Order: sequence, then C-alpha cells, then structure tokens
Amino acid sequence: MKKEKVSAVTEERQSYGYGGKPMTKGRYIRIQMKRTWQGYVMVAPFMLMFIAFTVAPVLISIALSFTSFNMLEWPEWKGLSNYIQLFLADDLFITAFANTMLFAITTGPASFILSFIVAWFINELSPRMRAFVTVIFYAPSIAGTAYLVWGIFFQGDIYGYVNGWLLKMGLINAPIDYFRDVRFIVPLCIAVALWTSLGTSFLSNIAGLQGVDHSLYEAGAIDGIKNRWQEAWYITLPSMRSILLFGAVLSITGAFGFGGIVNALCGNPSTDYVAWTLQHHLTEYMSTRFEYGYASAIAVVLFAIMMTANMLVQKFLSKVGQ
Repeated sequence: MKKEKVSAVTEERQSYGYGGKPMTKGRYIRIQMKRTWQGYVMVAPFMLMFIAFTVAPVLISIALSFTSFNMLEWPEWKGLSNYIQLFLADDLFITAFANTMLFAITTGPASFILSFIVAWFINELSPRMRAFVTVIFYAPSIAGTAYLVWGIFFQGDIYGYVNGWLLKMGLINAPIDYFRDVRFIVPLCIAVALWTSLGTSFLSNIAGLQGVDHSLYEAGAIDGIKNRWQEAWYITLPSMRSILLFGAVLSITGAFGFGGIVNALCGNPSTDYVAWTLQHHLTEYMSTRFEYGYASAIAVVLFAIMMTANMLVQKFLSKVGQ
C-alpha cells in the first residue's frame, strides 16, 4: 500500500516535468501552492478574519489563564494557581461544572436525536405538507417570544395556566412559583431547551435526507435490507454523515451555552444557584469581578470540554453504518 502511494506521488511529480527526481515534501507543497495561488487569494480574507477573531482569542485566553489580569495592570504570571483554585477551592465552580454537564448530557444528544427523527418523519410527507410542518417545528427556535409562552403557562400566581388548572382540579392548595422553586427549575429549563432545539440542525437534516440518492435504497433492497430501520442505519445515515456532524456540533454548542435559557426563565442567579452553569460563572468573573485571568481559565475548561465532546461525536459518527 505504501509503495503504491509513493509511486502515485512520483508519477504526479513526473507529470509536472521534474523527471522523477527526488523532491522534498516542502518544495512539493510550495510548487502546488504556486500553481493554485488564485485559490489561496480567494480564501485569504476569510482566513485572516478567522485567525484574528477565532484562533488568536483562543490562544490569548489560554495564555491569560495562567495569569492574574484585571485589564488595568500588566498580567502577573500565576502558573497553575487559577486551575488549582477552580477545582479545589471554588465550590461554585464545581456546582456550575456539574450543572453544565447535566444540561449538556440531557439536552445535547436528545436535541440531536429529536432533530433527526422529526426531520425523518417530515421528509416522508408530501412537499406542501412538508413545508407547512417544517415551519411549525422550526418556529419556536426563531421566535423572540418563545420564553414568554412558557412564562405565561408556568406563571407563579393564580393567573398562570398550570397553576389555574391544578387549583381547579384540587391538586394543589396554593400557587407554585415554578421558576423560583428548586424542584422545578432544572426540569423546566431542560424542557424549554428541547422545545427550542429544532433549529438549524433540524433544517440541515431535512436537506440531507432530501439529498440522499434514492437508487441506493433500490440497491440496498437487492442486497438484503428488510426494513426501514436497516435502511436508515446502512444507507441514510452514512449518506448524510457530514450533515449529521454539522448538526451534532450545533447541538453540542447549544447544550453548553445553556445560560441564556436560565437567565430568561429564572433570572441570574437562579434560586440557590440550582441552575448555575459555567457560562454564568465565566460571565460573573469577566463582567462583574473583572478577573480576566480566572475567567480565561474557566473559558479554557469549557473549551476543552466542548472539544472533547466534538471528538467523541466524530468517533461515534464514523461508526455509523458499520
């Protein structure tokens, strides 16, 4: 296999007029870049913006996480002190870490699977009905008043629909303030997150399903596929693996950015910090205490968790259809 690869490279070099002479890898890359310089010019603006606003901030945050920095004085090197304090002396960080993992594990995979299942069933409808149902399922993710609906239903007085129904049926004696009661805050936030999770990943799944080559299903039937589940596992999912990865990344990002939902429903902070997340902890130290070194350490931990989750998802999706 290795000899075949070397021979293929040699043949390609010969086609460029070098007669098969030994050539270093670096020189070969430079020649290729010189031949396709127009493409590099086209992508240069995006690459510059990506490096300036994505790569550079990540590297700067990693560097600042080892310092004490308040935006007014020059950063003071502290080594691993910030990380030691995070995991050994900051009880609120441990609470935020546990809540973030809980929200991510429950809402991330659930929203990803739910998006695919709903898109799969909608894809079986007629074109007109498919468009109508797609709008219905996608609307909560773009509606600016999505949280207002849940606030009205679970309003903490007798005017809330849920309290009104329960009082009328005699199941409770007094109204329940659901978004202030530690028993209901986390379940309700998870429910709202799932309700609003059918966003871009949902639309991408529908597009991916419509792009699957239908001749593959006919070939699969000849090869012995007997039902729709086998059809989905061996044909549909492998054919849209890149779309699934895109949707998984969006679901993971949304699952770890859970703080906005908690703020909208329960305020900041929530009762007894029961829904305190890493996003809240990061914002607290960055915007209120102005301890940017410590906040950078929190951001690095959150970044590492998200990268690990993405790698696990990629490894899992690579097994699809096998």
